Amino acid sequence: MSADDRDRAAPPAAEAVVLVGGRGVRLRPLTLSAPKPMLPTAGVPFLRHLLSRIRAAGIEHVVLGTSYKAEVFAEHFGDGSDLGLRLEYVVEPQPLDTAGAIRNVSDRLSADDVLVFNGDILSGVDLNELIATHRSTAADVTLHLVKVDDPSRFGCVPTDPDGRVTAFLEKTENPPVDQINAGCYVFRREVIDRIPAGRPVSVERETFPELLASGARVQGHVDTSYWLDMGTPQAFVRGSADLVLGVAPTNALPGEHGEALCLDGTSVDAGAQVSGGSAIGAGCVVESGASVVESVLFDGVRVARDAVVESSVIGAGATIGAGAVLRGAIIGDDAHIGAGCELLDGVRVWPGVNLPEHGVRFSADC
Repeated sequence: MSADDRDRAAPPAAEAVVLVGGRGVRLRPLTLSAPKPMLPTAGVPFLRHLLSRIRAAGIEHVVLGTSYKAEVFAEHFGDGSDLGLRLEYVVEPQPLDTAGAIRNVSDRLSADDVLVFNGDILSGVDLNELIATHRSTAADVTLHLVKVDDPSRFGCVPTDPDGRVTAFLEKTENPPVDQINAGCYVFRREVIDRIPAGRPVSVERETFPELLASGARVQGHVDTSYWLDMGTPQAFVRGSADLVLGVAPTNALPGEHGEALCLDGTSVDAGAQVSGGSAIGAGCVVESGASVVESVLFDGVRVARDAVVESSVIGAGATIGAGAVLRGAIIGDDAHIGAGCELLDGVRVWPGVNLPEHGVRFSADC
């Protein structure tokens, strides 16, 4: 049975909560105009990729916990019927942290088991297997734990031979295990109801440690599936490219996997190069001699002749002048990068900014 078949055969009586209330500060200026889960990612808002996988797993009821620019989600997804979902929206009156946000939506839930997703994680975990682990072990909470090459960048989560979580450890130079909290959980409904209401509560610092201390069964579901926190510009570019290339799973790609995804109305000159999993938004123009590699162009971007755009994100309506070089750059909506500019290594240009020809250079050879 294929992974897709297993997803469609998920057991009944599970619901999902997706936490999408964050302000996305690390992705500014892109998130000045839209919440992070709504940024165009491989041709559609990032959240659509996650919702499509939730639906493919047989789950129909999803509650979105919103806060920042909350209205944008309902304006785009409506009642969720076009995805085969029943969507509900709950706005946080104040930032409530992870567990507080879960508790804030509890009155919309009725299923025995509730999957909870951080809305900025791109993951290939098999959701049916995660639910099966939760049910077969009669766990109170089950955590998706993913093995990573460098666990020192994260807090790690050790488990015993039966897969039970034994501790939640802070970042350390020499972590004892290589498995980390992947930001996806299955909760028994009763556990959600016991989270304190009306105040910020962290699952990592409060809820999970208290469950361990009380003797509750906190289970780990450990795998090596694709996993990426999309919270930084570099990760955002990487995740979008992996979706286009077919490295990361999705049921919502608006086209075929390949070196590039070009939406309707895009014009790419025969003498231009578009590759590396680049996603080119609707109505974009890429002129002769230009190169766009492993980058995300929002709608209506113009890349002039001989410009180079690598590992960058270009906001809607922005223009990149002739011969400009952008590597690892984040360009806001409607910005203009003048001909011959050179923007490197994480530079961010705010929306509407107009850089003149050769106005910014990292090299002296202009």
